[in-house]
Amino acid sequence: MKTIPFLNASAWIDAENEADPNNEIYQEITYPKELLYSDRMYERLMDFQPNASEAVQIAAKAQHICRWKMPRESYPMDRVGYLKWREDLKKFHAKTTAEILKKAGYEDTFIDRVSFLIEKKLLKKDEETQLLEDVICLVFLEFYLDPFVQKHDTEKLKNIILKTWNKMSDKGHQEALKISYTPENLQLIKDSLGL
Repeated sequence: MKTIPFLNASAWIDAENEADPNNEIYQEITYPKELLYSDRMYERLMDFQPNASEAVQIAAKAQHICRWKMPRESYPMDRVGYLKWREDLKKFHAKTTAEILKKAGYEDTFIDRVSFLIEKKLLKKDEETQLLEDVICLVFLEFYLDPFVQKHDTEKLKNIILKTWNKMSDKGHQEALKISYTPENLQLIKDSLGL
């Protein structure tokens, strides 16, 4: 049973993401890009861990909230710029979500927990941070690996897949191997992991 604050917060997160000017076409339907990502995150979480806490559910939905407001191009296009952008994004997503949760009537301890999760603190040590990271990686592998394959060379792709794999738990690995990949992408994953 979803609480009123949860339903309100979810609706407001969706409303924010619906304003994304960038679109993505999926199964011949056009979606605001971050709204589609949010839906994929939430659906994957509930499939992977149906009893996930309310905090994780909100963190999954809000993982990329309003991401288009901080474009990658607004930072130097080098490794340092990329890392700074990623760090600033996490804080931005956490802050944007915290404001919504405050409006929805959540207490500060809950809001702090959601921010902690969105900022992916204590990865590999905090169970819920790890759960969220598993879901992020699963959504990437299922829906976003293919666009990467079109853009990057094989060595870079192997590196991306290996880094993604290393962030995941054993349970995440098992789930990742159940995804329906193209034969080429499955081979690429196997090559990357030495399977």
